[in-house]
Amino acid sequence: MSFMSMITFILAGAVTAGTPLLFATLGEIITEKVGQLNLGVEGMMLIGAVIGFGAALSTGNPVFGIIAGMVAGAGGALIFAFLTITLRANQIVSGLSLTIFGAGFSSFLGQKLIGQALSDSVRNSFTPVKIPLLGDIPILGSAFFHQNILVYAGYVAAVLMGFYMYKTRLGLNLRTVGENPGAADTAGINVTMYKYLHILLGGALSGIAGAYMSMVTVPSWQEGVTGGRGWIAVALVIFVTWNPFKAMLGSYFFGGLSILGLYLQSHVPIPQSIFDMLPYLVTIIVLIIISIKKSKENQPPKALGEPYFREER
Repeated sequence: MSFMSMITFILAGAVTAGTPLLFATLGEIITEKVGQLNLGVEGMMLIGAVIGFGAALSTGNPVFGIIAGMVAGAGGALIFAFLTITLRANQIVSGLSLTIFGAGFSSFLGQKLIGQALSDSVRNSFTPVKIPLLGDIPILGSAFFHQNILVYAGYVAAVLMGFYMYKTRLGLNLRTVGENPGAADTAGINVTMYKYLHILLGGALSGIAGAYMSMVTVPSWQEGVTGGRGWIAVALVIFVTWNPFKAMLGSYFFGGLSILGLYLQSHVPIPQSIFDMLPYLVTIIVLIIISIKKSKENQPPKALGEPYFREER
């Protein structure tokens, strides 16, 4: 394999491996931007993975599988929203509980699915499709524009979320709720509705990430199919400083670390665990840099993790 072919191979693998991270990271970004800290990303991914896989397996329709994963992820997020918004429960404890619940839920439903594989028609639905002209660009064309449909959906989701957050009035309202829900309430913004809707959206995106893992990455059911990627997504939110556009680069970079580790193992005796550790190490370094710089653009929403009750304004 030539050097250029190797670069193309690694980049293409990074994009493919980073796509579930991208969906999960976008989901957590939109959740945290509205002021809710949901550490249950891994749980929602597992719920979406088992429900999406089961739906695709029983119907033979990949679209139903993805939709089922979305709905399942949103259902998990609804539990978190009810606990933290309506009941004002501790967000950290609620998120961790959701992760434990998701792990148990997927393990229980997945017992009958172990060893089963999706049909060839479902697998073929995620065959890479080349985009004309863009796919002919040297190196980058094959890596970014010769991918499956969900990879392209990830591009669109990141761009649309960035546009929504920074270029629309609703996005401004969203950021206001996350920064100062009291001021947003005074301005006539329905804080509770904004929180519920965006938490559900975040859960749906995490559900897609889980369904991607069980239907595309590993198209046969395996216990713990997400492999801790939900936690990497939580770390990635800090790494990309709550920016959907940066989330694309960050997700593919972290996806590339896993691909690079698998590739280098056949050439250099470096344990894969070293590469598994790198995303968290890089996030710690970035967090230190952000803390030192104190840049306003790189700080989390001021009301992140704080329950809001309008009668206490």
